Amino acid sequence: MSEHQRSLGIVTPPGYPKELSKTISEQLPDMLKYYVKDDCEWQVEALIDPLTGVTEDPEEVFKAGLKKKEEEDWDYIVCLTDLPFFHDRKPIMAEASTNDKIAIITLPGLGSTPLLKRVRQSILQLVNEMYYGSDEEDREKAQERLQSKEDGEHENLKKKGSRRLVEKRGIDRFSPIKRVTPDEEDTYMDVRFIVQSRISGALRVLTGMVRANRPWAIFPAFMKVIIFAFATGSYALVFPTLWRLSNNYSSWRMLLLTILSISLMVGWIILAHNLWEKPRKDRAPYLRKLYNMTTLLTLGVTVVIYYSILFVMFSVAVVVFIPMGLLESEVSGAVGYDNYFYIAWTATSISIIIGALGSALENEEVVLSSTYGYRQQQRYKNADTDQEKETETARKQETKKQREKNDKQEVSLEKKRPSGEDQEKAAQ
Repeated sequence: MSEHQRSLGIVTPPGYPKELSKTISEQLPDMLKYYVKDDCEWQVEALIDPLTGVTEDPEEVFKAGLKKKEEEDWDYIVCLTDLPFFHDRKPIMAEASTNDKIAIITLPGLGSTPLLKRVRQSILQLVNEMYYGSDEEDREKAQERLQSKEDGEHENLKKKGSRRLVEKRGIDRFSPIKRVTPDEEDTYMDVRFIVQSRISGALRVLTGMVRANRPWAIFPAFMKVIIFAFATGSYALVFPTLWRLSNNYSSWRMLLLTILSISLMVGWIILAHNLWEKPRKDRAPYLRKLYNMTTLLTLGVTVVIYYSILFVMFSVAVVVFIPMGLLESEVSGAVGYDNYFYIAWTATSISIIIGALGSALENEEVVLSSTYGYRQQQRYKNADTDQEKETETARKQETKKQREKNDKQEVSLEKKRPSGEDQEKAAQ
């Protein structure tokens, strides 16, 4: 590639980060020209590689990314992964090697804030690190160049300090990011961005993992459950027993019933689809706990969405099915529209409990794919399959070479072997 061209590869594992990288790769060329080097054209390519999503060890991702960079002949490479990485139990947000021109961004480390913008900013900063260098003098030169820009095309990028990965705001105020240089043991990288606090860092990673799971994307799998639960609850609405129960329940009891119904639904999904991570030798205990907590929160958010939609549906059904006069005749005390609210609330909680016990999800694969444990199992299988294919291909090539070598040796021996006439002359 010529001096006036630079290439950047964005490598992601299969799944959600792939969609993210495609969107970013269309926006980055102009921004890299502004933020990093403006006298060359930038080419950005997005590529899928399961190796960046198989291991929880960032050094293994680094090695896989370096190999991919050499294969594709890129100048720079950024590996996006949806797995959490830790250094001394502190969450890693990103790291880079200025010598090998490779960087890694872990999406959970970015937290639950707007993901597209933060990933784009992170890539810009890391490529800047790899291009100019990581020492203080290099960073100062990069910052001076950026501040000297007079055009306003990407004016917001001027605000990004050369020593920060992203702008300090929102969640970064509670879990600040620190830019650190490596220890002697960390020979594979030159700069790392970590969250200093373990507690706030764990919360940051947890919310980031839940966001990466996209709870809203699971919701279509609940359509069958919604239909079953609404049909059951609507039938119960015609009986005065439900009206009397809601009239006698206090607010705290209603809240307790809500928590119980949501918990039962989440627990049923986990047990029915075997989503709970069990202890494994190849996974640290704290990572297993993190995966399980992420599964709980992801399904919890999804079920809350499901609960809210059912509540709206029952609120409409209550007004349509139950006349106010009939309600007054069956319920003691003053009756108003707040009774409709409590009846809908009770019907929603009870119908979710029934739905959890007596229905099945529309698309099991959607739910399974939303958990880290299942995605990891599938990636391990895919990686093993790819490895087996590579091994088989290498074996066939080796066998072919051995056959060709044997054929050449036979031909050579045949040429050296004396003919019939030569044998007769030798006999005479």
